[in-house]
Amino acid sequence: MRSDRAIIGRQSGGHKGEVLSCTIRRNHNLHIPEAYHTHYRPMEKYFTPFLVPHTKKDFNTREKNDILPEHNPDMYLVPQILANDAKGFLDTVEKLKMYGYDEVNLNLGCPSKTVVSKGRGSGFLIHTEKLERFLDEIYAKADVKISIKTRIGKYDADEWGKLLDIYNKYPVEELIVHPRVQQQFYKGHPDLDAFADAVKECRHPLCYNGDIFTVEDMERLKKRFPEISCVMLGRGILRNPELTDIIESGGGRIDVKKLRAFHDQIFQDYQEVSSGDKNVLFKMKELWCYLGTLFPDKEKQLKKIRKAEKLDRYEAAVEEILYF
Repeated sequence: MRSDRAIIGRQSGGHKGEVLSCTIRRNHNLHIPEAYHTHYRPMEKYFTPFLVPHTKKDFNTREKNDILPEHNPDMYLVPQILANDAKGFLDTVEKLKMYGYDEVNLNLGCPSKTVVSKGRGSGFLIHTEKLERFLDEIYAKADVKISIKTRIGKYDADEWGKLLDIYNKYPVEELIVHPRVQQQFYKGHPDLDAFADAVKECRHPLCYNGDIFTVEDMERLKKRFPEISCVMLGRGILRNPELTDIIESGGGRIDVKKLRAFHDQIFQDYQEVSSGDKNVLFKMKELWCYLGTLFPDKEKQLKKIRKAEKLDRYEAAVEEILYF
């Protein structure tokens, strides 16, 4: 799994009219959203793991696996670009157009230290003059729709007002806001007062992202922001792939049979593209860091998963949890 990169999806026709967006984050590649789309309530829109511009004429094998339309059947997929130079961004857009894409997303939200140290992701937010020049060029030259995923600053929420003013200058397809600053990573709580500023001031379609794990979380958000029609789910959908269905219905028990089918598809896909037990198990164990929260009474079996070094041992441990 690549560090902190999203595969995002959006779902329309939500309860009380909301649109649910799903962000499947951190190094998960195409297999998780495809499995999710197959077994759970489909999202309106999905986003790829981010693409970092490079000078090669085409995408590498891993990147192609993420963006090829045949790998994402019946899914509206938006490539996500992590860049701080306009030429690299625009060159990547041209490559993506060859695969039929007419919409891309600019990632200004990634808080990873590795990314931020290079002035990308939320590390770009502090350099407002450079950011404006970058946005000037990409919106003037790119002939595709460009949405932006952003945090509210790098160090302090006081940076947010300036950033909102900047975003309002451009024809942003959609502004997706995670109301934390980069320095928080995923600690503390989202700054809903800062998001309220976006609700009031933003001139673009607005989408909320951050800490939606339960029906109650969604209800609190809708109570404060009844006008918001789009919510992006991230870690919440990894902890519980049925979250959108539960939000729609207002409750319900986990469908273990469906979860097993979801798991098995991902497991099979990873075996097809990864070499050796170790690589497959690395990816599956990361998935269980999230799914494991559904089974607080299965710590013994979860420990077996964490310790498994062979696929057969792993499968036996999973069978003890996902039986029906």
